[in-house]
Amino acid sequence: MPSISVPVEILPVIDPPHATHPLGSQARVLLTSVFGPYAQDDQYGSRAINPMELYHNQVTRAQGPFSLRMFHRTWGLMLIQANIHAPCTLLDFPTLERFVEELRSNRYDVVGISSIIPNLLKVKKMCELVRRYQPQATIVVGGHIANVPDLHQRIDADYIVKGEGVRWFRTFLGEDPDQPIRHPRINSGIGTRNMGVSVADKPEEVAAALIPSVGCPMGCNFCSTSAMFGGKGKFIDFYKTGDELFDVMCQLEQAMRVSSFFVMDENFLLHRKRALRLMELMEQNDKSWALHVFSSANVLRSYTMDQLVSLGISWVWMGLEGKDSQYGKLHGTDAFALVRELQSHGIRVLGSTIIGLENHTPENIDEVIDYAVRYDTDFHQFMLYTPIPGTPLHAELTAQGRMKDESEYDIADIHGQYILNYRHPHIPEGLEAELILRAFRRDFEVNGPSIARIVRTTLAGWLRYKDHPDPRIRRRFAWEARALPTTYAAALAAMKLYYRRDPAMRAKMSEILRGLHSEFGWKARVTAAIGGPYVLWKLRREEKRLAAGWTYEPPTFYEVNEYVNSQVAASVFRAERSFPVTPRIIPRLSGSYGTGDSRDAAPHPLGRRLAQPAAQAPGAPPRPAPIDRAGGAVLA
Repeated sequence: MPSISVPVEILPVIDPPHATHPLGSQARVLLTSVFGPYAQDDQYGSRAINPMELYHNQVTRAQGPFSLRMFHRTWGLMLIQANIHAPCTLLDFPTLERFVEELRSNRYDVVGISSIIPNLLKVKKMCELVRRYQPQATIVVGGHIANVPDLHQRIDADYIVKGEGVRWFRTFLGEDPDQPIRHPRINSGIGTRNMGVSVADKPEEVAAALIPSVGCPMGCNFCSTSAMFGGKGKFIDFYKTGDELFDVMCQLEQAMRVSSFFVMDENFLLHRKRALRLMELMEQNDKSWALHVFSSANVLRSYTMDQLVSLGISWVWMGLEGKDSQYGKLHGTDAFALVRELQSHGIRVLGSTIIGLENHTPENIDEVIDYAVRYDTDFHQFMLYTPIPGTPLHAELTAQGRMKDESEYDIADIHGQYILNYRHPHIPEGLEAELILRAFRRDFEVNGPSIARIVRTTLAGWLRYKDHPDPRIRRRFAWEARALPTTYAAALAAMKLYYRRDPAMRAKMSEILRGLHSEFGWKARVTAAIGGPYVLWKLRREEKRLAAGWTYEPPTFYEVNEYVNSQVAASVFRAERSFPVTPRIIPRLSGSYGTGDSRDAAPHPLGRRLAQPAAQAPGAPPRPAPIDRAGGAVLA
């Protein structure tokens, strides 16, 4: 197979704070996301079109009651909380009133706020509230909003952190910034709902989020994530080797009782040596994990299908920028053939296509959309070509004088689903909102509900690998297919009934349902006959609720780390205590966790060096040993 060679630079540090906090690790820290509600239009920048739901926002937006609904926690804040020794409280998805109550009820020395750019007015309001209720507190703002070049003039914050926050906070609190990265226990999705049916967030049913690295060395000129972590050729590794990553995954598996991982790494498979070492350890230790990853098409092609299957790749998010795109991630690769091959092996594909590239016009946009729809991926994301501050694209269009003045738009509307913040050479102003919605609708009308496509791909994987000679492979595909004869059979029966007046779509649903009947026999038939009408009733009820304007909001999460005194944690609002996992394999590094050669790690599992517990902060309460849900102590 062809190999991929991308010049990379592993970033050792970000710009450190100019001073440390006088209280050091005794400083009381509050980390918070911006306040809700989110799925409504208001004066703070919330937009009904931009809910706090990744899939419904950007992927299944036009699928109505078939849209995949779920929320994702603010993972960056969870990572920071897990890796500082100061008493730290995390307030995730608060309402404005709940944020005020927290400021009035508990005293903090540092308040950290994470946000994306469209929520700038919320951040401004939160900074004002901190100044009013806790004027002594240091305000730190980070996340994608830090890419705004004049942010310090727009909000009243003491520090604006662009890039990786763990190292910054450790330095600011006077701690060793080069300690190993502890990994928080993160459920990848919460509140999952589809076709009007809520899915229980059982530990064994939800993937654990895994964060091996941040940044992307591919460096697409529109990518704000790449820009935030150094740009093209640069990234930051938290776990450099397959041995380190395997150790963390084993601990998460035990603590969270999970069998799958959502790997939050912009191009996980690009780190080939780490990925293949992880595969080797999975084979040696009989791990049948399922991995959901991001990858570019060319990098996927550098692996054999046997390698992808052995590594547990069961879901991949990949860029399909479009016909004649100037971006090189697809060059030399037959992306249509790749998508079909992946799906034939049970690997679900989420394709991502940009609307509004420089060569897109009102005359050719239908051809662009049809080209994307022909991929027939299990999911398809469409995003407007948007220059975000801090990206090379933004700098390029600014130099050309094509960026609009902010008086011409509301910054809350620049989220990639509504309007452009620059003058497109061909697309008239205001047309872009209709074009992107047209793309979502066309994909849904032609390819049908994503839930049906998932069933089709999962069934193909089961049929291909159910008799595989390796029991580890068989076990994973059996786990992936466990709901086919029950939940999915009922869902397909409901969809067949729903589309009774649409012959083409009904035929699609019937074909998939026949496959389930043929493979699983009476169990699938009985479930479809009994469960189908019930799911259809739930589906119709959901459809009516959504048509009436019903929206979904995430619950508020309130968590403290092990350094927060128990009495303080329960003083006003009941807080959950978070217990991250501690790496037990430490690479031989001469600098930060983001430097050094990947060969400099102890082998797994024999001869490994165990991470020593971090030094106790002066005056901090004794740190309890983390306890997993099964009651056993996690090695710390």
